[in-house]
Amino acid sequence: MQEYLNAMSTLSWRRIAAPVALTATLALGVAGCGSSDTDSAKGSASTGGIELKVGQFSWTAAAVETNILADIAKAHPDLGVKSVKVTPVDPAPGWVGLGRGDLDLLTEVNLPNQQDFADKAKATTSLVSETYGGATQGWFVPRYAVEGAGAPAAGLTSIDQLNQYKSVFDGTLYDSDPGWVTSQQNKKRIKAYGLDYKQSNSSEAALIAQVGRAFAKKQPILFYFYHPHWLFKKYDVVQLKEPNPYNPATSFKTDDKSAIPTLAAWIAVNNDLKTKAPEFYAALSKVKIPLADIEGLLEQVDAKKQQPADVAQQWVDAHKTEIDQWVS
Repeated sequence: MQEYLNAMSTLSWRRIAAPVALTATLALGVAGCGSSDTDSAKGSASTGGIELKVGQFSWTAAAVETNILADIAKAHPDLGVKSVKVTPVDPAPGWVGLGRGDLDLLTEVNLPNQQDFADKAKATTSLVSETYGGATQGWFVPRYAVEGAGAPAAGLTSIDQLNQYKSVFDGTLYDSDPGWVTSQQNKKRIKAYGLDYKQSNSSEAALIAQVGRAFAKKQPILFYFYHPHWLFKKYDVVQLKEPNPYNPATSFKTDDKSAIPTLAAWIAVNNDLKTKAPEFYAALSKVKIPLADIEGLLEQVDAKKQQPADVAQQWVDAHKTEIDQWVS
């Protein structure tokens, strides 16, 4: 993983621990890596059409979105996809496979973080649709800490004000794994802004538990977090404003006052897909899933422990009108 740490998505880096075994839970009509041709065609949309080869990143949203596309292909055999074969990939090898045609499709391509990969493969690949955008990352506080009568940090809106509220937050930024790219950036941002705060690192699960304990007691807490995530469905939080926009030229430098980038997720394809399955390619270009929907899907899988295939089917069943517009 280290060889592409600086190039790969910060969001991807966080999610790399998500279980690859998710591929074993995909819906009927989607085969996991290593399945036989017979297995991969089970529940297929049609006896004609192509076997769609999908590279699936290891985080939950990728599994759910792959299932959504498979369910659409199954329900609409005229799109020209008879079956879907899934191969678990990390970003770097996934883009290599897409570029040389070993894969037809990647979902959940996080930009701008995977832009270098997309640029290197632009001769043979295309970004066809932004599935969702506006996935912010940054520093958050409970709404009750900054708003309403008796709020202990009333008036706090921006990270450059935090020294005024050091005692409220015990001079601590709760963060996740110290190996995450964002954790490295946050360490530099604390220094660059001259904040008299320490960075408390832990696992993602421990960070979520820490947030939960603070909310249970209505205590102030300052923590790093990111969209999309089910946490925002459970807790009412406010993101502190960034005094400066994201600047890739200064990010990760000692004087890093750059905001952590806002992410968008795209569908990327090998250009040959336009010829092999033009109707499916055209439908892909229309796929949009609101960020709020994505976070609801993540809540169902990660917090409520439902299967990605079941969650995807529920979403497809509830959005038939939109999907009909995609495939028309």
